[in-house]
Amino acid sequence: QVQLVESGGGLVQAGGSLRLSCAASGGIFSTYSLGWFRRAPGKEREFVAGISQRGGSTDYTDSVKGRFTISRDNAKNTVYLQMSSLKPEDTAVYSCAARRLEVRSTPDVYAYWGQGTQVTVSS
Repeated sequence: QVQLVESGGGLVQAGGSLRLSCAASGGIFSTYSLGWFRRAPGKEREFVAGISQRGGSTDYTDSVKGRFTISRDNAKNTVYLQMSSLKPEDTAVYSCAARRLEVRSTPDVYAYWGQGTQVTVSS
């Protein structure tokens, strides 16, 4: 069992930056690929970014490419999402998720989820 806890959310003005963290415990962190997802009010959960077990491969949804960067530190059991040039449409609850196999953009294939952290971008 893996437990995931996100932090770093908050209120930021458009154009600003935030860094989200997701700390893991209870499993061998380096054996899991990780994804960041977000859910805006009234919308479906959306894949944001993913990273492979050793960090050698990353994937992003088109709307965040060039603005967000996913990274991980296996020594600290933590995955990060650096968000820059934030837009009001980035407002959502951001959650991290873990699975043993390769990164996928489909949330249903992830076995472990954090509780989420709210990101609000004001215009």
